[in-house]
Amino acid sequence: QVRLVESGGGLEQVGGSLRLSCTASGSILSVSYMTWYRKAPEKEREMVAAISSSGNANYVDSVKGRFTISRDNAKNTTYLQMNSLRPEDTAVYYCNARIISSAGLGPYDYWGQGTQVTVSS
Repeated sequence: QVRLVESGGGLEQVGGSLRLSCTASGSILSVSYMTWYRKAPEKEREMVAAISSSGNANYVDSVKGRFTISRDNAKNTTYLQMNSLRPEDTAVYYCNARIISSAGLGPYDYWGQGTQVTVSS
């Protein structure tokens, strides 16, 4: 059984910062890509940032220079540091991880439950 748990969302003012965390736990052999997505009301889900196991990161253009993704492989945890927040960053943020289980099954994509980020102007 593999589980992803996110934390760190909340309400922040424009220009403020928030840090999201996502930890994968359970019967895990390896975690390759870890990715943050977001879903705003009446908008399509979009990839925000992704990081490989070696630390290579990619970002959607709208967050470049403001958001930083990182990970701690020993803890199977990824972080999303969000600075200079804007109202358009308001969304539910989901963590995704591509995981091979201890039984050698996969890789399969697992999802967290989502955490709300609200940026007020």
